[in-house]
Amino acid sequence: MRASGDTVVRLARGWIGTPYRHQASCRGAGADCLGLVRGVWRELMGAEPETVPAYSFDWAETTGDEALWRAAGRHFVARMPDNEAPGDLLLFRMRAGAVAKHLGLQAETGAAASFIHAYSGRGVIECPLGAPWRRRIVARFAFPQEG
Repeated sequence: MRASGDTVVRLARGWIGTPYRHQASCRGAGADCLGLVRGVWRELMGAEPETVPAYSFDWAETTGDEALWRAAGRHFVARMPDNEAPGDLLLFRMRAGAVAKHLGLQAETGAAASFIHAYSGRGVIECPLGAPWRRRIVARFAFPQEG
């Protein structure tokens, strides 16, 4: 049995309002996009599956290393990009030629599609998953079985 998408969304919404803090993962105190996903993972699955090394804001853009994509593939279940479901982990490429370095969790699907993410200057928010964000999605994953 996979982790319930509704449970993932409920947990992620509990992080809304958390301030943006680079490399942080503490609900209410600070999180970046990876920190949000790590925090939801801990609440749902237990201990994190691996230690996250320190990372910079550029996420290996100069080397082209898709480290975040590889890590997601190690711990989440790959899904078809056009088969959306609540609770999906979304991986975004913010501009052409750059590495994929932003994460979010799909909250709603269909005409009112939305996702939850931590965004610099805004903190953890839920926002519409409109065309500008959709065209940046490069991969979609589901949480694995609950721990």
